[in-house]
Amino acid sequence: MSDDTAFPPHTISEPGHTSEMEEQPRDEMGDYAGSGKLEGRAALITGGDSGIGRAVAVAFAKEGADVAIAYLSEHDDAKHTASLVEAAGRKAVTLPGDLSEEATARGVVNDAAEQLGRLDVLVNNIAYQTPVETFEEVTSEEWDKTFKTNIYSFYWCSHEAMKHLPEGGAIINTSSINGLRGNKSLIDYSATKGAINAFTYALAQALADKSIRVNCVAPGPVWTPLIPATMDEEKVSQFGQETPIGRAAQPDEIAPSYVFFASNQLSSYYSGEILAPIGGETLPG
Repeated sequence: MSDDTAFPPHTISEPGHTSEMEEQPRDEMGDYAGSGKLEGRAALITGGDSGIGRAVAVAFAKEGADVAIAYLSEHDDAKHTASLVEAAGRKAVTLPGDLSEEATARGVVNDAAEQLGRLDVLVNNIAYQTPVETFEEVTSEEWDKTFKTNIYSFYWCSHEAMKHLPEGGAIINTSSINGLRGNKSLIDYSATKGAINAFTYALAQALADKSIRVNCVAPGPVWTPLIPATMDEEKVSQFGQETPIGRAAQPDEIAPSYVFFASNQLSSYYSGEILAPIGGETLPG
């Protein structure tokens, strides 16, 4: 395996700021050319400040959508993402807050709809993880925090979005390869990602009569601030090398999946689907 698949062995402080990463991710969609697939629409992206969320925000903007970016406290990252959205000629709104709290999650949805004037697409994308060596290390507090962040927020945001999403609207959830096959070092995280998959299936059925499509993207390893913020140096340096392709994805490679699900032109007959860009891995069943 060539050395260019390895990332610099380093860690950064949580929740993770892009500027602290020794190797910057490709997350600005610089080579992406939009064609109006989301013209006139408005989207809220949770965890939109960096990584996959940033790439999705910029791709949506290049396709013609105004974008609200919800994030925890990474103000510098959020400001940069907003500048990229505005450079694409679209309106950007930044909404800080802890979405693991119900009132904040619901408030962010309403603020996004108010400031953008409408809400057509919701991307539930925030995530929290803490790797462990043994199951015994998983505490009730960690379990609760992971579930509140990774799945409760998806429920709260989706539930509140029903006040705003029109016929033809879309909800897109971010899951993970770990929700499809588990991960012994990310037990609580894997459990939430499996819950997201089931939530997607069930909500797609529940909202079909409202003509609101619900789909999910479940990526394999993706180089984002979450990785050096939650893993040790050795795991960081080897991140993604276990895939058949032999490397982690960059956020720019994942974002087009979200454009596909957001666009009625591209995916009007897709609901309750899980799209898994996982670097060539195949799963049984």
